[in-house]
Amino acid sequence: MPAENAPVAGNLDDDDYPAYTMGRAADVLGTTPAFLRAIGEAELITPLRSGGGHRRYSRRQLRIAARARELVGQGTPVEAACRIISLEDQLADALRLNRDMRRKLDERGPNT
Repeated sequence: MPAENAPVAGNLDDDDYPAYTMGRAADVLGTTPAFLRAIGEAELITPLRSGGGHRRYSRRQLRIAARARELVGQGTPVEAACRIISLEDQLADALRLNRDMRRKLDERGPNT
């Protein structure tokens, strides 16, 4: 029996492991399951489905949902909050790529 528990216990450190049921995720976020369904329908997050079809959320998804909840709490409509978060992620990726390219150029030196 302990061998069966070992892989699950190891996954609990994984930010992408879908450890939270919809009800637990809603409790952790201080929101409702309907809110989680809404941001899922807006394709901000896509929860994994259990064998029985129940939604399961990872810690990474909960952080994204928490950001959406923050924006909605400030009066932003759900769809707009999801778009803002998507754009924030795209900007972060672009800035990271820009930083990496500048670093590579700096490593090459001025003669290249």
